[in-house]
Amino acid sequence: MELQQIKAFIDAMASSDVAEMEFSQDGWTLRLARGTGGTQVAAPRVAAARARPATTIAAAPREDAVRPGENLVRAPLYGVVHLQPTPGEPPFVAPGLAVKAGQTLCVIEAMKVFNEVRAEHDATVDAVLVASGQEVEAGQPLVRFA
Repeated sequence: MELQQIKAFIDAMASSDVAEMEFSQDGWTLRLARGTGGTQVAAPRVAAARARPATTIAAAPREDAVRPGENLVRAPLYGVVHLQPTPGEPPFVAPGLAVKAGQTLCVIEAMKVFNEVRAEHDATVDAVLVASGQEVEAGQPLVRFA
């Protein structure tokens, strides 16, 4: 789903009396609902942040550390990645940790919406390829599984 397409849906809803709409394409679902505060954008894997994540940026592993054919989790959208739920809490995952399907790996913040990135299958984390607070591009590797 392209950003221009999302903006077109928001504009269409804003100029109409429609209270709620949902659109699915290529495994993504966009749900717009008009509330008392205006139009809200939500996705199926959106989590509200309890506090503003830390803004410190640690050195991230180099992109060339990614080898072709690896079992990677990639960013579904552009945004700022957060590796822990709130500052001071432990990270969602760490190298060597076994994760279950559906477990949260990280959160990507885009336009004040927090999108959870979840494991698609059971696996063991080999490496976390980004740093908390780092801007990521859609398709950028986030986590490598062993």
